[in-house]
Amino acid sequence: MKLKLDANGNVVVQDGKPVYVHDDGKEVPFDAAAAVQKIQGLNGEAKSHREAKEAAEAKLQAFAGIDDPAAAAKAIELMKNVDEGKLVAAGKVEEIKLAAKKAAEEQVAAANKAHADELARTKTELDAITGNLYSEMIGGSFNRSKLIADKFAIPVDLVQARFGQAFKVEAGKVVAYDGAGNKIFSRTRPGDLADFDEALETLVDQYPYKDQILKGSGASGGGAHQGGGSQKQTGNLGGTREERAAAFAAQYPELAKG
Repeated sequence: MKLKLDANGNVVVQDGKPVYVHDDGKEVPFDAAAAVQKIQGLNGEAKSHREAKEAAEAKLQAFAGIDDPAAAAKAIELMKNVDEGKLVAAGKVEEIKLAAKKAAEEQVAAANKAHADELARTKTELDAITGNLYSEMIGGSFNRSKLIADKFAIPVDLVQARFGQAFKVEAGKVVAYDGAGNKIFSRTRPGDLADFDEALETLVDQYPYKDQILKGSGASGGGAHQGGGSQKQTGNLGGTREERAAAFAAQYPELAKG
């Protein structure tokens, strides 16, 4: 619809109300005051309906998830008829659940402890095997040493007893350390660690009593025994390892202390 205009383009007014021409040609004056009042009334009515709807939805929220109202009502009625004995039975069910949970937790704890014990036992065995392997690697290096066989005047086990603590096994290799705790490097292969014999030779060179443990030294070193005749052998240098060590200590007490 549209406003009705006169020949001069002014709005036609009837009883103080503008006249509108509808699509079908009918002319009707528009009562704006009545329209506003009607709109306000409709808004108030819509608000009342909305508030009532929201209140109903809030009450229904308590029953969310219930697909069958009849079944829910029946369950409520049944609960009203549950006697005290049945409530006690329900408590027993909860008690049984807690006991089962506790038993399961204890089983898990026991299994974890058994696993931890097994890991500790395995580690102990592995450490023992590793220790034996390292001892064999170091002991084998002493036994196979050409330097000891060619130049030492004392048995291999006594050489190991004196210098063995300077050798360690690292990354599967035998590595030597000097008295200051530094790794011994090769003098013929700069940058590389010394092999066993070269490292042992370095350690012997630093040893103050080396003249007394090497062949052909003439016992002329600073720590050598001095005397007019030949030195008397004490103990059994050809016996067991313990006997040889005792004999060596008795004959060279200063070496045993070193």
